[in-house]
Amino acid sequence: MDGASGNVGVIGLGIMGSAIAANLQSAGFRVAGVDVDEGARARLRSRVDSVADSVAGLPAQARVLVSSLPSSSALMKVCEALARDAQAGAGQAGDASQADTARRVLAETSTLPIADKLRARDLLAGAGIGMVDAPLSGTGAQARTRDLAVYASGEPADIEAAAAVFDGFARVRYDVGPFGNGMRMKLVANLLVAIHNVSSAEALVFARRLGLDPAKVVEVVGDGAGSSRMLQVRGPTMAARGWEEATMKVEVWGKDMAIIGAALAELAVPAPLFAACVPVYHAALAQGHALHDTASVYAVLERMAGEGR
Repeated sequence: MDGASGNVGVIGLGIMGSAIAANLQSAGFRVAGVDVDEGARARLRSRVDSVADSVAGLPAQARVLVSSLPSSSALMKVCEALARDAQAGAGQAGDASQADTARRVLAETSTLPIADKLRARDLLAGAGIGMVDAPLSGTGAQARTRDLAVYASGEPADIEAAAAVFDGFARVRYDVGPFGNGMRMKLVANLLVAIHNVSSAEALVFARRLGLDPAKVVEVVGDGAGSSRMLQVRGPTMAARGWEEATMKVEVWGKDMAIIGAALAELAVPAPLFAACVPVYHAALAQGHALHDTASVYAVLERMAGEGR
């Protein structure tokens, strides 16, 4: 890739952001990573072109940025900094090429309340920066293998500007309409993930009590009508009791579930299955699994069944 089209900034180098950055670098982009945590920067330093502790360290040629952030407050801090930099640089373009002065676009991939993303979008718009609401469907493990789906929403021109970047780290992109529809789609997806993750654990605990090998159950049932993507993705982790290496931490997932719960309550939508699985995740937190993968709900149900280890 040549010129500005080959430069991209990735803001937030956690489980998802680091995988996105590494895959973009492998896809031929020149990647600048940003994270306030030195450990995160150190882990990625040898895998991308550069790392920095703030957005001020992003090259001007990086016209498409991708953010993967833990909270609304982190997003607002990033957007405030981007807006300040844009306003400070206004009028300094001089004889810069069109590539260098093209509209900057932030593809925001985090799972955050829609109202907060709208505030961030409006802040950036005031500085001439576009924003795409582009949450992702997939786990950290799937991110490493580019097995992600992007739910892109916003101005068509901004989505198109980021299209090559999406292609560099995701399996597929769905353009789902006006800004905010990406998060709406993600809430629906995450409601199903929350339920299917617990149902997979429930099935595998049942299998153990029946005298079956959970790993074999994942292989056999995962190939039939009783399967789900969560059984396929997290079932092996449950069977191997390997949840200490997280691709989605329980404490982070709790934030995502709170957003779903608030939306359900606001719309007065009955969600008995979602409501039934919430206490299982709360128990996972209470039992010391906050930093473990959400596959650790298996340990919660195992303990309830009197088989805890």
